[in-house]
Formats: sequence, C-alpha cells, structure tokens
Amino acid sequence: MARDGGMNAMAEALRKAIAAHGWADTPPVDPPMPDAYVALLTGLYESGRRDLPLARLLEGHVDAGQIVQRYGSGRQVDRLRHLVGQRAMLGVWNAALAGEPLRLEGDRLTGGKSYASGAGVLSHALVTADTPGGPQLLLLDLSRVVPAIDRDWWRVTGMQRSETHQVRWHDAVIEDEDRIGAPDLYAREPFFSGGALRFVAAHAGSVAGIFDRTRDHLVQTGRADDPFQAARLAELFGLAETAAAIVRRTATLWFEEAEDDARLARVASARLVVTDAAERAIVIAREAVGLAGQFLSHPLSALLGDLAVYLRQPVPDAQRLRVGRAVQRGLLAPSL
Repeated sequence: MARDGGMNAMAEALRKAIAAHGWADTPPVDPPMPDAYVALLTGLYESGRRDLPLARLLEGHVDAGQIVQRYGSGRQVDRLRHLVGQRAMLGVWNAALAGEPLRLEGDRLTGGKSYASGAGVLSHALVTADTPGGPQLLLLDLSRVVPAIDRDWWRVTGMQRSETHQVRWHDAVIEDEDRIGAPDLYAREPFFSGGALRFVAAHAGSVAGIFDRTRDHLVQTGRADDPFQAARLAELFGLAETAAAIVRRTATLWFEEAEDDARLARVASARLVVTDAAERAIVIAREAVGLAGQFLSHPLSALLGDLAVYLRQPVPDAQRLRVGRAVQRGLLAPSL
C-alpha cells in the first residue's frame, strides 16, 4: 500500500509539474531559438531545485515529446498532442537489460529495459527495440502493452521516488502506429548527446536547492553569522551561480556554434562543470549542517542522497575526452 501510495503521489506531482510548465496541452518541441531553449531548461532547473526525482521524470517526459515530434509522422504528432491533452505522462526507456535485450520481431515485443524511470507511474514509454534494420523507436501505451516490473532491483541510496526499475515484455503485441520513424534514429546527433543538457539543468537546479536548504538551516538555527559558516554560504552561492551560468551559456551558444562537434563538446563541458560543482556543494553542505542533515526528516537529507545517485550518469571519462579533443582542434576556447 505504501508503494502504491507513493507512486500515485508521484504521478499526481508529475501531472501538476507538466501542467505548471505549460506542457499539458502542447508538448515541448526542439527549441528553435536561445530564449526558448533557456526557458525549457529553466523549467527543469526549478524542478531539480525543489524535487530531484520529480525532475528526472519531468525531463523524460520532455525528451519523449521532443523525439516523437522530431521523428514521428503528422498523424503520430497529432496523437501525441491528444494523449498529452488527456494527461498522459511519457518517458524514455533506452538502457539495455543485460542478457535480455528488447527485440521486435514482426509485431511481437520480447525482452526488457533497465533503468526504466517512472515504471508504474508513466502512462506511455518511448523505447528502443532491436530489429534487423537497427534499433526501432516505439511509443508504447503501457496500459495496452503492459510490462512486468521488477521493483526489487532498485535498492539505492537515493532517487528511490523516481521509481526506476527493470521492465520486461514477453511476446507482447504492438501496433504499426507505435513505430516512431525509421530504425536507427534515436542516437542521431546532435540531439542524442546534446540532450544531456536537460538533465544537467536539473543537476544545476539541485545545487541551488542545496544552497537554499543549507542557508535556511543555518539561519533558523542562528548559526549563519559564524564566520566559517558565512564562508561556506559564500562558496555555495558561487557554485550555484557557476552551475546555472554554464547551463544558460551552453544553451545560448548551441545556436551560435557552426559545428556539431563544438556544440556537443560544450554540453559535455557543462556536464563536467556542473558535476564538479554539485559534488563540492554536497561536501560543503554536510560540513555546514553537520549531523542534523543526516536525519531522514531533514530537508537536506533526501536531496543530498538523490543528487549523489543522479550524478552517476554513464561515461563521464568520455565527456572529458570530447572536451579535450575539441580544445585541441581549436573548437573551444574560453571567452567572456
């Protein structure tokens, strides 16, 4: 009952967040200009500042909506808008399940996905399934193509409320209209790697969230005037400002760079900078708040645990190599 109640609460929170950001009637598209991109990322930033597991699901909803509108037919885009208008909640499940890859043979779907955030919460999932022609995108109505959900696997120190599980199908029947675009579209650049800026924005928001909660604790406990604590608050402010600034700058320069390699290197650099800022912010907050921040009831406790897990995105070393090679080629150079 507690788990069902938690999923229902997250589903309602996600619906409200989608509506609050104006994405209930019109799902977000690929931003056509810098202001639109910054506005979209600001929504994810503010969500991450308040509730990181919710921000994870909100980012997945944005990602799925953008992909369907990018690669789907006019009829499928119309269907998407209808679904969203009916309060549909979408996500993207791409991570392979070891030893059980998701395969599509004819109209039959068998296999699974890992790291399926929102399993049991979402109404629709965009998945990639192996076919002879390459990975095929499928937008699945989860009430019709129902997965088996393994909830015993997601035993981690944070992000529990994201309901990130393993899912499986066996000989499930799909419809032709579930296929989004041709095979091999999902990983097309610059959208695939560039899309990381969405979750980076949520991470940056969480740095601001750490600042908020640490400041509030020190003020409420009468410790903010201590010179050492004041120094910690100053550093937290700088870290939060740095994280937000690089997300905004990267979004703006996305439209100014002439080459995709430069765009993607900037996104990789933003991810590294925000990760470093977030990890430093975690250390400072723990020093500032002390043992009180380790109590489960403290507002800082869940955020620190959630962020420590969410930061563990894959292949961080590859991001450093991408940035270093772009610098070597003269594609990136510091500027004001």
